[in-house]
Amino acid sequence: MAPHIAPVQTCEDFPSSVPVVIIGGGIVGLVAALTLSERGIPVIVLEKGVVAGEQSSRNQGWIRKTSRAPADVPLAVASDRLWARLPERVGTDVGYREAGILFLARNEAEMEAHEAWIHSVEPLDLDSRLLTPGEIDRLVPGGRGNWAGGIYTPSDGRAEPSLAASAIARAAMALGAIIVENCAVRSLVRSAGRVTGVVTERGEIGCDTVLLAGGLWSRRFLGNLGIDLPTLPLTVSVARTVPMDGPTEIAVGGPDFSFRKRADGGFVITQRSAVKAPITLDHLLIGRKYLSSLRSQGRYLRLAFGRDFIDDLTLPRRWKSGRISPFERMRTKDPAVDEGAIHEAFAALRAAWPIFDDAEIAELWAGTVDVTPDSLPIIDQVSEIPGLIVCSGFSGHGFGTAPAAGELAADILMGSTPTIDPKPYRFSRF
Repeated sequence: MAPHIAPVQTCEDFPSSVPVVIIGGGIVGLVAALTLSERGIPVIVLEKGVVAGEQSSRNQGWIRKTSRAPADVPLAVASDRLWARLPERVGTDVGYREAGILFLARNEAEMEAHEAWIHSVEPLDLDSRLLTPGEIDRLVPGGRGNWAGGIYTPSDGRAEPSLAASAIARAAMALGAIIVENCAVRSLVRSAGRVTGVVTERGEIGCDTVLLAGGLWSRRFLGNLGIDLPTLPLTVSVARTVPMDGPTEIAVGGPDFSFRKRADGGFVITQRSAVKAPITLDHLLIGRKYLSSLRSQGRYLRLAFGRDFIDDLTLPRRWKSGRISPFERMRTKDPAVDEGAIHEAFAALRAAWPIFDDAEIAELWAGTVDVTPDSLPIIDQVSEIPGLIVCSGFSGHGFGTAPAAGELAADILMGSTPTIDPKPYRFSRF
């Protein structure tokens, strides 16, 4: 149950040493590889499964500033500029469209939340604005929802997750980057505490610097090194329809549904208020760090205790570099689809826009994201291990900000002046 990804012909062999090793072939790591290659820095990307096989291809494809934490907005603004020129940069269309994003409010309390956010980002000079019910009807015609209003950002956009990461990977390789699939990194090689290489399932590679962009798996990798990265898993289920007429090119988020147009004419649809929270051992270990988030967002969570807990327990948390790692035991996290949540989303969407009455589901999938206590990623050096940089914990927002996040990681790695202020993403805040 995974979306089709544009294939990438990756490499089979790799050198004995290279200046930079990137762990993880998701979109953030691939952008970092492309950026470094453009700057003349040799780099290898090592992916335990396949390029973009997990959340980089399973997300909804939204590129938004709306409702982000104010501290995170500059990264999103920088990404907008990079998304706009990405097709030229990689030599192909990635489905990017500046078509706008609209969030609906069912009642005055939800409108007050939108108003508070607008006020919080006033110094950032965004084009976001509040909408009346009449304005919503003009922007997204054919509806029958009784909305209190909404918030709309015309400069928000979308792109195709099934195309973007693959295109970035091909462009990086054209500039000399090496990308190897089905090659897990088990651990680091260190000399006098500093990174000097990595141990993979196929042998060692010497390097000066490692960028860990392992998404959901970064916590386990760092845990084996004695570093606590506070992330927990959340799973979202997604439906794709066959091509059909729709009400708008704007991506729309309602209280219990969302939809956005795809490049092929279909729609991506989710249940926004039903996020599966699979209970794992980490909930017992670090759950207290999330009490504030639970109070504000807990109504959206659906706790699940079952197979995920067992699967998590069977994967080792400590291992030696000469032994099979958990990343080889589970190449790709492929969670089950919550079909009940999908049914709820379609019911709510059809009640609001009857044009979706005839929508036909072409594909279902689910993806698991790694969430931090404040829902902001970590993009920073690991002070305990010189030569190691982490770029993970994107909390379901990583696709949209990947271009700037990958560039920021490359800046930190090279010691360059960063494209945006990295302070909100420091590891030390935890």
